[in-house]
Amino acid sequence: MTTAPPVNGQIIGMAHYATRAVLKRLLATSGITFHQSVALTATADKGGIIERRRLIERMTGAVKLDVSVAEQTLSELTSAGLLEERPGEQPLLALTAAGEALEREHRTGVADATAPLYAGLPAEDLATAGRVLTEVTARANALLAAG
Repeated sequence: MTTAPPVNGQIIGMAHYATRAVLKRLLATSGITFHQSVALTATADKGGIIERRRLIERMTGAVKLDVSVAEQTLSELTSAGLLEERPGEQPLLALTAAGEALEREHRTGVADATAPLYAGLPAEDLATAGRVLTEVTARANALLAAG
């Protein structure tokens, strides 16, 4: 039996880029970019409407985008009719019917494409990996915040 290599940044990175390549193939069929998919998913996760500021924070925090790139992405989505601005005390963005349909289709495609990647892996192993990677992410974010 082969021993698994120790978990380190290289192993995590290889898994990330392999999974991202699967996602990139899916995105090619949907006509949206990775950054656009992040924005649409984040908006859907908040019930289809989100404060613009919170969406920018989510995109810059989770994917480490520059604010200008996040803003450009939101402009692309509003121009494409997938997000719309809503009046309110805080500027809001909402999924349009087209945006909601595309996001739902994308989410289903991601689930279908990634299911084989996790199939057959023990639930305990997945839970442990989730805890470890969440902690590594939190530590990396703390280092970045510290300058």
